[in-house]
Amino acid sequence: MAKGHRSQIKRERNLKNRETRPSAKLSYARVSVQKACFVLDAIRGKSVQEALGILAYSPRYASSVIEKLLKSAIANAENNNNMNPENLYVAACYANKGPTMKRIQPRAQGRAYRIEKRMSHITIVLDER
Repeated sequence: MAKGHRSQIKRERNLKNRETRPSAKLSYARVSVQKACFVLDAIRGKSVQEALGILAYSPRYASSVIEKLLKSAIANAENNNNMNPENLYVAACYANKGPTMKRIQPRAQGRAYRIEKRMSHITIVLDER
């Protein structure tokens, strides 16, 4: 059996399994997962400079949100991990489903249709080549 208190054992296990690659996460982004994934699929595996170029000229709304998030991940890599931005690439990027705001749209003859305003949690993970 393991020695130490349960919280100490969990702390040591979490330190051992911690992700060391620099990343950035945006929670509760007001864009649906499907729409975010169109943009994320375009930059996955690309170098950071190439990904920023793709995001700058993409006409989708999600691209501006993801561009800001990518710049944050680059800053995290530079300041926290002492990595060179020229060697970085987008190792992983994904969008998970967030909560949905439910709204009502009045329709004819007293009916009401539901409008679902979806949110997502977007994560970008960088790595060095």
